[in-house]
This record gives sequence, structure tokens and C-alpha cells, in this order.
Amino acid sequence: MTEKNRAGWDAGRFIRTLAYFEAIPGWSWLKQILPGVADKPENYLSGGKQVGVILVAGATGGVGKRVVQRLLERGYQVRSLVRDKDKASSILGNNVETYVGDITQPETLTPAMMANVRAVICCTAVRVQPVGGDTPDREKYNQGVKFYQPEIVGDTPERVEYLGVKNLVQAAAQYWQHNPSGEKIVFDFSQPTPQLQQIWGAVDDVVMGGVSQSEIRFVEGTALFTGNVSTANSGGFASVRTKNFTSPLDLSGYEGVTLRVRGDGKRYKFFLRTESSWDGMAYSYSFDTVANEWITVRIPFNQLTAVFRAKTISDAPAIDTSKIRSLQLMLSKFEYNGELNPQFSAGGFALQVESIGAYGSAKPQFILVSSAGVTRPNRPGINLEEEPPAVRLNDQLGGILTWKWRGEEAVRESGVPYTIIRPCALTEEPEIQPLVFDQGDNIKGKVSRDSIAELCVRVVEQPQDGNLTFEVKADPNYGAFAANWQNLLARLKRD
Repeated sequence: MTEKNRAGWDAGRFIRTLAYFEAIPGWSWLKQILPGVADKPENYLSGGKQVGVILVAGATGGVGKRVVQRLLERGYQVRSLVRDKDKASSILGNNVETYVGDITQPETLTPAMMANVRAVICCTAVRVQPVGGDTPDREKYNQGVKFYQPEIVGDTPERVEYLGVKNLVQAAAQYWQHNPSGEKIVFDFSQPTPQLQQIWGAVDDVVMGGVSQSEIRFVEGTALFTGNVSTANSGGFASVRTKNFTSPLDLSGYEGVTLRVRGDGKRYKFFLRTESSWDGMAYSYSFDTVANEWITVRIPFNQLTAVFRAKTISDAPAIDTSKIRSLQLMLSKFEYNGELNPQFSAGGFALQVESIGAYGSAKPQFILVSSAGVTRPNRPGINLEEEPPAVRLNDQLGGILTWKWRGEEAVRESGVPYTIIRPCALTEEPEIQPLVFDQGDNIKGKVSRDSIAELCVRVVEQPQDGNLTFEVKADPNYGAFAANWQNLLARLKRD
């Protein structure tokens, strides 16, 4: 084709595309100083550490609220199980998903509560306060230094520490039993949010000098990828792509991606990228559609093809599914390495997408925050004078540790993968401390609630191979938290 016969190239659209995806050198800095250009906070999408929701029970308590905060900071999808929605809003803020229920009332622990949940962190506990009352902020109880004669207020240890935990783990076990595939939703287009609409954009062959045009619209509970693809100017592709996730999407533990689509009989491509660069390597999969019929496309990770543009990379490593940076859908006249797409035709096209998810065998987790000392009441040969107050006052406090032990047993007998964390005396020290792990329920000491919250998140991030129960305390003689915790966990014996 001679230069005179070439179709007009839209340089302005090329620049707008690069700007939208922040691919212009220095754009991130420039948009901060130009009026009207800076992104609004809601424009950023966190990929989440892993697909699926983390349910936090006892989310307004001293440990629970910290767990919620840390999970959100890391980009997890969090659902807080609370009894009082207004109280939850005042403690957690209005942007946290809440589910109103009560672990002591099993009828409130419905499948809707567990929907899409892949891990439960149970931080529930009976309310203990000094005899004679406390301040609204529980200053006497939380200060953790001077001892006050304690009492239980509200529900009994039997109802909360045992029956409540049993109800919760049974609800989780029942849900996971009926959802064995581990399929999770990454993008649900049935109810598009403003954030969802702002992260997808068109990347057409205008970036190579072509004139194809496409867009993504949200109609009829779907994302509609549509437009006109042209081979003029040596072009021939149209696509829509997400902006880079602000934190990588972790699909490790899953076998592949699933798409629910209705197409027009053409062959499309789906891409996953693990690099944040604009024009780097991607992992591709081609799939055929059936005209006007809904189909489910399963894309195994081990069948992805590493490509740079439309050329395969023979020596590329397998995709790191823990570091997904962006997703892309494309209609192209090319298959790979110069081969043509056998189902391609220039002109109009339309692909409706209902959802994008992950499927496979990701194991669920149930994490219970219990207490050190649960096996010590009535242990033969024990010297109560040397034990912490909770052990000495177990009977006076309604058998609190005994019922915590029964709650642990309910978790062990449930059949779900679990980690049971037994902290020593909890304090309000505002720091992540060096930790010591032990087993056998003999250690004494203290540990900050911040440290236990961080430990819960670390267990979510690194699920254990086998069920695990252990005690934990702070010890300044050990190294930094991040430097020693994983090695300490690895040395523990599985139940």
C-alpha cells in the first residue's frame, strides 16, 4: 500500500491511549501537577493478594479490627462479620463490607455470609472487664499492666468460645463442601461499579499506525467489547485492557482462568501480564466463540503461550500466577508467528463478557485466635501460683479457657484446613514484635494485638501444609518479625 493510499492515522487517539494507561514517560509525575489530570482515589484498582473474600469474625474487637485494617492495606477483599452494623461503621469505617450475624445464632450464618469466602479468621471472644466496670474505650482492660479483678459480661464462654466457634466452622465447612472447585470471581460485570468502569480501556492498532477502533461498554449486566477492526495501514487488531493493578493479583493455588462470554463466532485472545511495562511480554490464549450463545471458556495456566506482541517466546519461564498485573481481551487477524487467525474477518464485532474468574483447587483456611493456657486448668502437677491470671481464674470466669479448648476441638473435628494461634497475654503495645512460637501449651509472656493481627495475615498469605496449633509470645531477643516468623512456622509439628 502506498503512502498516498494509507488511511488517516489518528495521532491524538494514540496519545490519549498512552496517557490513559500511563505509558508516557514522566506521565505519573506530570498528572500530579496538571489541573484536572490527577486520578481520583477510586480510580485505582487493587488486584488483591488472592482471589476470594476473607471473612473476619469479631471484626470490631481488639485483634479483629487490626486484622481487617491490615488485610485492606494489602489489597484483600474483606467481609466483616458483626452484630452491630452502626458500631462496625464507627470502628471500621463506612467502606468496609459488613455482614450482620451472630456466631451464637447459627441461623444467621447463611450461605450469603460465606459467598466467595476462601478464608475465615475468627477473632471472637467473650467480653471480659474489670469488676466495677470500665471506661467506654476499655482502658483498664486494654492497658495490660495493672491487674484488675475480672468478670464476664454478656454471653457466656460456653456460648461464645465453644458453641459460637463450632457454629462458625460448621457454616464454613458446609459452604466449602458444596463449593469444592474453589472457583472465584475476579470481575463480575453484572453490577459494574464506577471503579470497574474506570480501569478498562481500549488498546487498538492505532498504537502501531492502524485505524481499528473498539470500546468497552457495560450493558445488560455484561461488559460489551465491541467496535470495528480494520486491516488498513497494516493494522488488524482491537483490544481492551485493564490498567495495571496497584497491587498484583495473586492467582497462585488456582489452575486457570474462566471466562463467561457470548460472542459472534470469531476467535479472540485473552492475555495475562506479570510485568507492569506497557509493551512487554504477555501470556496468551486463543479461544473460539459460538455466535449468539453463552459459553464458559476455561484457560489453564499451563496452556498459556508466552508472547511479545504476536511472536512466541520459546525460552520464557512459566507464568508467575502470584503476580498478575493486568488482563486483556483482543480480536486480531494474527494468531502467532505470522500465522493468520482462521476465524478472522474485518469489520464489526461484539463479545459480551459476564464474568472473569479463577478456577482450581485453592484450599480454604480457617484461622482461629484462641489463647495460651487452654490445656492448663486442672492439669496434674501444675503450680497455679506461677500461671497467668486466666489460668488461675478459669473457674471464676465461667471456664473460659476450658471452653476455648472445646472450641479448638470443634475446629479440629470439622475437617476444614485450619491454623490455631494461641497468643499469650494480649497488650496494646503499638508495634509488630519479634515473636517466639512454641507447642505443648507451656510458655508464658505477652504479645501485642498488632503482632497477632500481622501473624493472622501472614498465615493467610502462606497457608500451611497441614493443620497447625501453636502458642506465641513476644521476645525482644529474637530478630525482626519479618525475618524469623516463616522459619519458626516451618519448624512446628503438624497436628
